[in-house]
Amino acid sequence: MIMNNNILKTVVLAGLSLQVAWAASAAETWQNLFDGESLKGWVQRGGKAVYKVENGTIVGNTVIGTPNSFLCTEKEYGDFILELEFKDDPKLNSGVQIRSLCKDADYSVEHNGKTIKVPAKRVHGYQVEIDPSKRAWSGGIYEEGRRGWLNDLKNNPEAQKAFKQNDWNKFRVECKGDSIKTFINGVPAADLKDSMTLKGFIALQVHGTKEANLQVAWRNVRIQVLD
Repeated sequence: MIMNNNILKTVVLAGLSLQVAWAASAAETWQNLFDGESLKGWVQRGGKAVYKVENGTIVGNTVIGTPNSFLCTEKEYGDFILELEFKDDPKLNSGVQIRSLCKDADYSVEHNGKTIKVPAKRVHGYQVEIDPSKRAWSGGIYEEGRRGWLNDLKNNPEAQKAFKQNDWNKFRVECKGDSIKTFINGVPAADLKDSMTLKGFIALQVHGTKEANLQVAWRNVRIQVLD
């Protein structure tokens, strides 16, 4: 019995060690895109909205007379899981770009028999919408600078109800191959199959507006790279 107890203890300890190793491995797969103190690893494109770090958050402030602004990751990502929290002024439209591009020269794409022209230096690509309006399409997928709405939430009332006005909300975005799935506060939102762009940068948008000093903030921005 003594030997059996020793064997049992060894098995239990080995199992616990393996669980700890698995947990550590899973934790290591997440990478923070925002260090909580600086905008290191990010570059601004588009308009002149003001981005700064305040109390461990990235805060974007609107500036009158400037187009949509984007704070973009320096790196590009293909297959990944992205999680972040955001808080938006009720009067400000915003969004989170994924698999997005910004090219040095004009170019065109063909879609459904139509030619879509994209000008040089224009940020374009999939956007996970932040929509504090009564429409409440936060979590829907809009394609900035190219095709427009790809997956709105007009037929998803549960996702529409999940958005919390004047409070922090959480996005989860899962990109794998041609599949893009979004979740808002744990509720499934958009589910899109599209392969026009399979890799690009992530960006935080401050929408152009006629009112200054409207704010949108982001925190706990992290990514799990799958490819």
